[in-house]
Amino acid sequence: MNAKQITVGDVKIGPGASFVLIAGPCVIESEDSALRHARLLAGIAKRLGISFIFKSSYDKANRTSIDSFRGPGLKKGLQILRKIKEEIGVPILSDVHCKEEVAAASKVLDIIQIPAFLSRQTDLVLAAAKTGKVINIKKGQFLAPWDIKHVIRKIESAGNKKIILTERGVSFGYNNLVSDFRSILLMKEFGYPVIYDATHSVQMPGGMGDKSGGERRFVPFLSMAAVACGANGIFVEVHENPDKSLSDGPNMIRLRDLESMLIKLKKIEKAII
Repeated sequence: MNAKQITVGDVKIGPGASFVLIAGPCVIESEDSALRHARLLAGIAKRLGISFIFKSSYDKANRTSIDSFRGPGLKKGLQILRKIKEEIGVPILSDVHCKEEVAAASKVLDIIQIPAFLSRQTDLVLAAAKTGKVINIKKGQFLAPWDIKHVIRKIESAGNKKIILTERGVSFGYNNLVSDFRSILLMKEFGYPVIYDATHSVQMPGGMGDKSGGERRFVPFLSMAAVACGANGIFVEVHENPDKSLSDGPNMIRLRDLESMLIKLKKIEKAII
């Protein structure tokens, strides 16, 4: 199948384009924090000549514990994301968790993301697809790469062919994930760009009892492998101080480590072209 290039504003994703960076803190912790991270990330991407899409969640509805921080919520969160979009001039990606959120989210988001846990939720997928926005499907950690074709068909049935697929590891026993890099090649056969989610791939779901653990030290190496396998982009959650973050700290990378990692990824991409 001929691969498609997806365009989001000035950002091109897919064949003929260099890998794109999708990055930001896991969850919006405050307006100041989100804006600061977005500016710093946009600056790094600009210096390196890498296309950048900002990602942060307005609501983390799939937290392990009832006591976990979820974010500012739909209304306030979308206001913050709109401000980032307008002031910094970057495309915005965030996830939706129920079909009732889709209409409001589509007015702000450039890319609507379907979370991995919800990738088989037909009503949610169809509601997102009908907006005509670019849809990023996070392949569920319970799905084989060839199973993503069913999600693709749901989106296409709504007349939407602006689709991005994201690999984020597969369940490997209890509280662990593993990346099968064949998945990138197999999913690209469906004709859409494939992103590699490097930080959720090192997550250990529920691994710390009342919250998820993770092994951020592996993120650079898995990212290099993904680029070498032809991933069209890298998805990384980034924080100034992950150990003090309010969500997914153990698997997020430190902001200060991002630039050196991206430089290596650019070298790998150049070597394989």
